[in-house]
Amino acid sequence: MQRYQCTLSYDGSQFSGYQVQPNARTVQKELETALAKLHKGNSVPVTASGRTDAGVHAKGQVIHFDSPLHIPVSKWELALNTLLPGDIAVNRIEKAAAGFHARFDTVGKEYRYFVHLSARRDPFKRNYAYQFSYPIDYVAMKEALKFFIGSHDFTSFCSAKTTIEDRVRTIKEIEFFEEGDLLVFRLVGNGFLYNMVRIIVGTLLEIGSGERSPYQIPEILEKRDRTLAGKTIPGHGLYLWKVFY
Repeated sequence: MQRYQCTLSYDGSQFSGYQVQPNARTVQKELETALAKLHKGNSVPVTASGRTDAGVHAKGQVIHFDSPLHIPVSKWELALNTLLPGDIAVNRIEKAAAGFHARFDTVGKEYRYFVHLSARRDPFKRNYAYQFSYPIDYVAMKEALKFFIGSHDFTSFCSAKTTIEDRVRTIKEIEFFEEGDLLVFRLVGNGFLYNMVRIIVGTLLEIGSGERSPYQIPEILEKRDRTLAGKTIPGHGLYLWKVFY
């Protein structure tokens, strides 16, 4: 058996998330269906660096799987892309060490969140960016960024449904920049809790629109109370951009 590491992209618009669910279309199910076809109907489980929610996209999701097939590495990408639906693409596949684990070997991730700055709806962006029509105070929003850098307990910035007890995470980089009428938030950290990026960006947008002060962030972090942070903005603006090993 050879273990393979695979980097892929997907448009999350028509998926109920990454992980297999009953009676739902998921990225994992499509991957495992394609691999089963290559393996004469035999099941080939795949393991990802992490799950993504319904509507969330990926530019650099990483998975691993094991296979007994003697297919040249150069042919694997073509074989899988031929069998996968058009909203999933294998970008790179390579042989991995037998002990490699797409989830447990991860040392960090980069997420990006796209905001469409316009009062006018754009049907071509509706599944790929969160529309935000209010004026933004970039100075206030930039002032807030520094409070997120470093290691903190992010209980206030994760879903109340989060079951993980250790909620300390380290954000190494956080910034925003404009691309035309899009505002892009970029976050790099050693790991992210459930809905953490969406809540942080939602809070930053509230700061940018004057609903709250950037200087509230330290207290929100300290209090570890989800009700004190901003709203959880929709998943369709979120992209898993890169996984680090």
